[in-house]
Amino acid sequence: MSTLPTTVRVVEVGPRDGLQNEREIVPTATKIAFIKALAAAGLKQIEATSFVNPKIIPKLSDASEVIAGLPRLDQVVFSALVPNERGLDRAIASGVKRIAIFTAASETFAQKNIGVTIEKSLEEYERVCTRASEAGISIRGYVSTAFVCPFEGNIDPSRVRDISKRLMNMGADEVAISDTIGAAVPTDVVRTLEIVAKSVSVGKIALHFHDTYGTALVNVLAGLQFGVTTFDSSAGGLGGCPFAPGASGNLATEDLVYTMHRMGIDTDVSLDGVVQAAELIARTINRPLASAGWRRWKGSSQSGCGQTCAST
Repeated sequence: MSTLPTTVRVVEVGPRDGLQNEREIVPTATKIAFIKALAAAGLKQIEATSFVNPKIIPKLSDASEVIAGLPRLDQVVFSALVPNERGLDRAIASGVKRIAIFTAASETFAQKNIGVTIEKSLEEYERVCTRASEAGISIRGYVSTAFVCPFEGNIDPSRVRDISKRLMNMGADEVAISDTIGAAVPTDVVRTLEIVAKSVSVGKIALHFHDTYGTALVNVLAGLQFGVTTFDSSAGGLGGCPFAPGASGNLATEDLVYTMHRMGIDTDVSLDGVVQAAELIARTINRPLASAGWRRWKGSSQSGCGQTCAST
């Protein structure tokens, strides 16, 4: 096995990418409690919400209230997804210090997801990034459907490279290469990274995996062996994509943290803390969660163990 890093950075996306796909709207106070619990677990990068049009994703219509309810912590960055300049106006007014912008490597998906062509989305983000930088707000970029698209099939890695380079050139400090429908396997990950890394430093690349076919963790390993050290995940395995048929939840944070710790890789995140944060949401939405770590914790607590038996 190739040399592996000693630490990785976990970017928690459950409050945004997870809750936007739930059937029911989670109360604002619960969202705030969830995010606070994730921060208490040691997560230092948390995507808290999205300043998208409330008519499109009503489940995140309380974005400003959520940001206002979060504590200002020196070691924790709360970010928000911003789809356009109108969203940026709301983000600036909220006081958020980091935003995420997103486009796709699939033309069809871009038009179904954000309603414009890839080129038009990038033109919009040029303006967003200029204004965000002037306001002292840092920027993360996402490239959705970077491996497989539900409408177009396999994606040419050179498309991912070109879009990633554009996002970085306009001011993003990292780009999250995203397996939106969870169809990628390790060979896809390596093939794409080999091309993208010719234009974007590996240290500026994050990987965002969904777990539709149960391949998220093996894809993480492929990324680790390539040198990537930043991975997105969602507590409880919450998530999916309302615009991607067949997409299931994200890689579960607790499953990622358990695996990294078991491999001797530090995350600075408490496994117990993450599963307890996930349990808060599980009680709210009143259904079991997808993650193996949460199911293990749930079974252990109900049998009287009272703690995460797999904790490190």
